[in-house]
Amino acid sequence: VQMVESGGGFVQAGGALSLSCVASGILFNQNDVGWFRQGPGKHQRELVAIVTDLGNTNYAAAVKGRFTISRDNAKNTVSLQMNSLKPEDTAVYYCNAKGPSSDNPTTYQDHWGQGTQVIVSS
Repeated sequence: VQMVESGGGFVQAGGALSLSCVASGILFNQNDVGWFRQGPGKHQRELVAIVTDLGNTNYAAAVKGRFTISRDNAKNTVSLQMNSLKPEDTAVYYCNAKGPSSDNPTTYQDHWGQGTQVIVSS
């Protein structure tokens, strides 16, 4: 299984960035996919946004109205459009998939990407 993120970078407060994650080795349309982040000095990853296999979305309160998650099952891709970025959005962003893989189609698994850095300056 591979989860490959792209799109991180440096942006000034108020700016926008788009993250993308391409998954392979999973049964993508049967997975809930989303983004988590781990801010500097924090020990845990927190949910940013998730879109279920049925297309239902859920956002962290801190990003609701600013971030938009979407999925393209034909391209095995989940994207995160981040607008009106704030310094507190600075973090490493991780792509996540929860569900079956091609090798284990009957078990529920949890897969992570390597992470992509987002830095928002004030």
